[in-house]
Amino acid sequence: HGLLWKASGSRMKIAETRQAAYTSAARRVGGRTASSPMAPESVTEASDTVSILGIPDAELTPKVRGAIMGLLEEVQRLRQELGQTEKRIAYLEELADQDTLLPVINRRAFVRELSRMLSFGERYGVMSSMLYFDVDSMKQINDTHGHAAGDAALSRVARVLAESIRESDVVGRLGGDEFGVILAQSELPVAQEKAESLAAQIADAPLEWKGEQLAIHVSYGAYAFAGDGASADSVLDEADKAMYERKRAAAGG
Repeated sequence: HGLLWKASGSRMKIAETRQAAYTSAARRVGGRTASSPMAPESVTEASDTVSILGIPDAELTPKVRGAIMGLLEEVQRLRQELGQTEKRIAYLEELADQDTLLPVINRRAFVRELSRMLSFGERYGVMSSMLYFDVDSMKQINDTHGHAAGDAALSRVARVLAESIRESDVVGRLGGDEFGVILAQSELPVAQEKAESLAAQIADAPLEWKGEQLAIHVSYGAYAFAGDGASADSVLDEADKAMYERKRAAAGG
């Protein structure tokens, strides 16, 4: 016979029961409860009377009853394992997005978020902006004070950027001493003003390193976009160009 669950007489359905109903059903079909009872929040309301369609109670052998109870326990165990697996996947995805050194996302995750913002802008006609930062003094810091000091300087820049943007904005490390910031729903004048403010905050927060104060300066560029067929790579390139143009202008070249 095919095994189908029937609750309350004639209605056929597969029902999960709450703890009290589960215990009652277990006694009905097997005279025992599962060793791992089903959690109340994972089950639905059902009748206290559960039978197997088409099989009289007299024909429910101990083996069939045991198989039914075993299936209930297995379903619950698999659900618990699935929940744990989903949490593990979410944790691993977060690790994959994190920069290996700094408390910001890496380039891969940043490009993904930029692509999403481009899609949003193209769909709704909303202008957003990207800021591109380059740490000017990194070579000098590394050569004079060592790479540990350089890592600390990068961490300082990352923290200033991350703590000075809105929740809707995104900051990431693009590689080496370069950082990107996505300003959601911000046009170019606002983006340029924000970039200047962030650069000033970084310059005003020198790094304390072995009794010395190490000044950190950054160059920046801003580029506005609204989708219109642009790619994440092209936006990165345009913001990078804007940064280098500004750097050359500041150097008098």
